[in-house]
Amino acid sequence: MFAQVGIVFPAGTTMIEETDDPSRVLVAGEPPIGFAMFGWVDGNVHLDQLAVHPDHGRRGVGGRLVGALCAHAASLGVPAVTLTTFRDVPWNAPWYGRHGFAVLDPAEWGPELDALVAHERELGIELAPRVAMRRVL
Repeated sequence: MFAQVGIVFPAGTTMIEETDDPSRVLVAGEPPIGFAMFGWVDGNVHLDQLAVHPDHGRRGVGGRLVGALCAHAASLGVPAVTLTTFRDVPWNAPWYGRHGFAVLDPAEWGPELDALVAHERELGIELAPRVAMRRVL
């Protein structure tokens, strides 16, 4: 899907392929058709990766996964969910904006989010303008 907007990721594995902690992954479907993988950044739950199989896209699966993640985060008593994403890709920042996330000014980033963004740049993920976003719970 990203190739159609001119984004081709560097070779290598994705985060979900490298995780050894299933408690960090919410799964939709049986068999799975989508997932939300999360971690912790600056005391918030951080959405590391959200994916829905293209055959099941545009049916609300991603939105339900984000809703479930936010509900889980709220049940843990954390103040917010954060993420990083492509600013101009329609199914990235604009889509998250419709799901209650707002772009964070870099002055609002905590030290862990700042380090995460720097790490993404080192990995070559910043192939188009990216933003950090937050949804207050």
